[in-house]
Order: sequence, then structure tokens, then C-alpha cells
Amino acid sequence: MNVASERSFRTAPTEATTFYARIFGRRGVVASHHYFSSAAGIDALKAGGNAIDAAVAATLVEGLLNPNMHTIGGECPILIAPAGSGEVICINGNMVAPARATPEAFRALGHEVVPAEGILAAGVPGAFGALIVAAQRYGRLSFADLSARALDLARTGFPVHAGLIRQHKFGIADNREKFLAQWPGSAALYLRDGALPAEGSAMTNPAFAGMIDYLVSAETAAGGTREQGLQAVFDAFYKGDVAAQMVAFSDEKGGLLTRADFAAFEVPVEAPVSIDYAGARVHKTSAWTQGPALLQTLSILKSFDLPALGHNSADYVHLVVEAMKLAFADREQYYADTRQVSVPVEALLSDAYGALRAGLVDMRHASAEMRPGDPVEDVALLAASQRRPLTNWGAGTVHVDTMDEEGNACAFTPSGAWIKSAEVMPALGFPLGNRLSNFHMGPSNHPNVVAPGKRPRTTISPTLVTVDGRPTIACGSMGGDQQDQWQVQFLLNRLVFGMPVQAAIEAPKFSSEHFPGFFAPHDFFPSRLRIEARFGDAVLESLAARGHELSVGPDWTEGFLLAAERHADGMLEAGCDPRGSKSEVFPASAQAW
Repeated sequence: MNVASERSFRTAPTEATTFYARIFGRRGVVASHHYFSSAAGIDALKAGGNAIDAAVAATLVEGLLNPNMHTIGGECPILIAPAGSGEVICINGNMVAPARATPEAFRALGHEVVPAEGILAAGVPGAFGALIVAAQRYGRLSFADLSARALDLARTGFPVHAGLIRQHKFGIADNREKFLAQWPGSAALYLRDGALPAEGSAMTNPAFAGMIDYLVSAETAAGGTREQGLQAVFDAFYKGDVAAQMVAFSDEKGGLLTRADFAAFEVPVEAPVSIDYAGARVHKTSAWTQGPALLQTLSILKSFDLPALGHNSADYVHLVVEAMKLAFADREQYYADTRQVSVPVEALLSDAYGALRAGLVDMRHASAEMRPGDPVEDVALLAASQRRPLTNWGAGTVHVDTMDEEGNACAFTPSGAWIKSAEVMPALGFPLGNRLSNFHMGPSNHPNVVAPGKRPRTTISPTLVTVDGRPTIACGSMGGDQQDQWQVQFLLNRLVFGMPVQAAIEAPKFSSEHFPGFFAPHDFFPSRLRIEARFGDAVLESLAARGHELSVGPDWTEGFLLAAERHADGMLEAGCDPRGSKSEVFPASAQAW
């Protein structure tokens, strides 16, 4: 990193005491939710792999140990900055709707919205394919090496953690009755004669282990190069016995999936979207996720002197919230599968549009309106012939960040196929996802209406930051609609206020529920602001006086972030959020080598 980059990435001279110690490494760092996942990533590095291998190995373990937050039947958007390339690559690990998924098909089955759980919410899972494509293109290790830790844990057993049992809505306890009454595959795997497993007791997943064995065998039988072996693994999952088992389960339960849906599945490798902010370039996945809303928020904030307002002052919080509300109104208005819908992403992220949106912020009053803009009309960036009419449409995720000494950096955000949302397939040891519930059923011109082969827009959204083309920060979070709101605050803490990574993670957080949620039934609560009590009475009272409807939560309940950073001298740092440990249900881990 050159001198200019060093200046732009300053650290505050007085560093706040943090709950977790700062963690540094020279050869590699891994930040993830489970300590076994982080350990798997470090093992991959020690076996000769790079940061991409580490992230893939860690994610495979996460999908086994944290099924309350992610399994391999879900999705995984990925950002990778390959060492020395000066580029950031996006791998689109989203699910794909079956060819039979139409509004008419769901209505014929008696549904006015896509069900929030069960087999009708399932599409072709994207997470596994995204991991294989990442490893094939940018990694070094074989699938046998990458899956070794997950296979061992599935076969010999792993300790059940508190979150798997007690996480609100997502854990085994809150879903026990449903397992017993409706989902025998889930009951057989996660209950002990109908009772909850004890924290710390050993849990195995023989079906998952058998699937990994089958995929490793496919790799071995392929011979040839490492890349050819990984292609054989991809094909075995999407065209072989694994696909056959998923379709058979779907047929048995009345789902929409077919073998043709799986055979047609591919993983797009795309360019991310990005803007310059505070001496850095912030990269996000495109508008098939909510990622550009983070960039839109930063674009709006360019018009304001944030340090002059004071970190986490009432003025600062109010401004950031109002900027997020404007950005997320555009999320609802425009965002969709960018491979099927023309989303004006470039116009939405332009400085001119950000400045216009900034002019809507009233520092004295919180807006109670949903205010999507029109970047085409307002800034005249596109020809009239390119316009399309639009109307105003009235916590279960993990994250993995890795970096290595060569200069590679990764941000993976695996999510979906939670055990609360679908039955475990007995033959495979994991459930299918429910991301189709992110779709709308109408009106017909809504950008996110369900359609065959379409990818639903999704909340899961990793972040990579570069300075002068060199990857410097990788970060992400769990939290549904809150993910990019929390990441905005982390980036402001780090880039604008100079907080070290761990302090930037642990700082008090807030989030808005002012806009429709991504998940059915797409509820929203105008003016509601969720905020930790740590902000103090004076700030809370000032925000309430401006019209924010406060939902004040206990300390350490807004955030759940993970991050990694490469410093100017090459030293690597990883940070994880103590909020999980304090709530006793979200394990988080950062390890270094």
C-alpha cells in the first residue's frame, strides 16, 4: 500500500477498549461464526491453500454446524479479490426458481404469496455451486481436501452449541413441535427420542457424510486436473445422484423442482458494483442482493460532514437513518434479478443522484414516507426510450472473511435452507431453501415478481473494500434486512472515524424497519428505528423528538458483524462480534496464522 493509501486508512490514535481482543496474523486470517469453521479455514491455509480455499472449507463446516443459520441447500453470494489482479470478482450463488414457478402456479395451489417455508419455497440451491466455482477458478486444493474437516465432523460428531438449540425462531427448541408433527426427517436428525439434544452433546450427520463421500468419489473417478475433478463434483451434485435425491424429495412433498431445473443450473461470475468513498473503493454484489443500497447510502452521505456531527450523536444517527431510508426505498422500487430485469444500477449509484437524494434529508424531522426516486428522470442519465414505468410498491445467516499473505481476500455470505424453514432430506442430511419467498406475486410489473428461472432478490450481501486496487477490508453480517445497515455503520466507523476493526464492530448499532422486508409477507413499520440502549438517554430522546418511533433494545443486540483487514505493512487482522456470545446463541470466531 502506498503513502496515499496509508493516509486514507488511518486509525484513531486513542483506541477504545474492546470486549474481544484484536487478532493479528501474518500468513492468514479467518473470521466466521463457529470456531470449528475458522479452524477449518486455517487448516486449508496450512495445507497449502489460499484465502479462497480457506473460505470454501470454512463455509462447508458452517453449513453443517450452524444449520439454524445456513445449510448447503441455501445460497452464498461471494466477493473475491484475487492477489495482484487489481480486480474484485462476484460469484452469484443465488438460488434459481423452478421452470414451473409462476404466480398462476402458486395461486392454483391456493397461495396468494409464495409460502415462507416448506417445499413450495424451494428453488435450485446456489450455495454449493458457488463454492465449487470459487475453488475451481481461484483456489488450489481438491474437493477432498476442502471438505475433509466437514466430513470428519459429520461422521464422528460435533458438539451441539447453544444457538442450534435456543436461537429464537431458528433453533431446534422453537421448531421441535413442528419437527415432531410435520417433518420426520428433521426430527430424526436433530431430536433425541423427541427431546432436545443437550448443549455440548455430540451430533453426527451420516447422510451428509455419505453425500460428501459420494462427491469425493466423483472427483477421484474424474482423474485429470484439479479443475476437472471439481467440475465432476459440480456435475455430481447438480446432475447426478444428489440432484436425483433432491428432486425425488420435492416430488414426494409436492414441490415444483425437476431434474431439468438442476441440469440447467449455472453459477454466473460477474463484475461487482462499487463507488469511491472516504479514500477507498467499496465493492458490493449487484442489485439481485440489497448490496447497492449500502453504496447508495454512502453516496447520499457524501454531501455531509460526518465528523462535524460527532460519532453516534443524535444528528449523526438521524442523518444515517434518513439516508438509509432513502436508499432502501429504491431497493424496494428497483432491485431484482439483474439477469432478467433492467435495473438502473449505474444511475442509482451516481454522485449526481446521491446528491439529489441528500437534499431530501430534513435534519429536524424523520420522514414517515416511502420515498423511492427516479434516477432516470431526476438526473436524465438514460434516454427516454430506456425508461420503464414503475409504481410505488406500497437473523439467519453466517459470514466468512479470509485473507492470506499473498494478497487474496474473500467475503462469503452463506445463508438460507434453515432447519426452521424446510424439512431435512433424510437421504442428504440438509433441507432445501425457502428463498423463493423473497419473490412478490404481483403486480406484474414489479421487478421482483416470481418467474421461471429467475433468481429472487436477497438480503445476503458481502462487502470488499480496496484502496488503490489492493483489497484492504472484507466484511459482512447476518441479519436479513439489517445486514447492509450494520455494514454501513461499520464502514463509517472504520473509514471516516478511524476506529480499529474490533472497535468498529463492537460500537453501538441501530437499524430501520421503515421499508418492506424482503421476506413474505413483506411487512414494514414506518419510522421504526431499532437501537441499542448504549446510545444513552439524551440521544434517544432527541431522536424520538424528531419523529423516530424507537424500539430500544438491550445492549449488544444490533450488529453481528465479522471483518478482516490488511494493514499497510502487510499485517492481517480479523475481528468478530461479541454480540453473539453475549446472547449465547450466535457463536463467532476469528483465528489467525
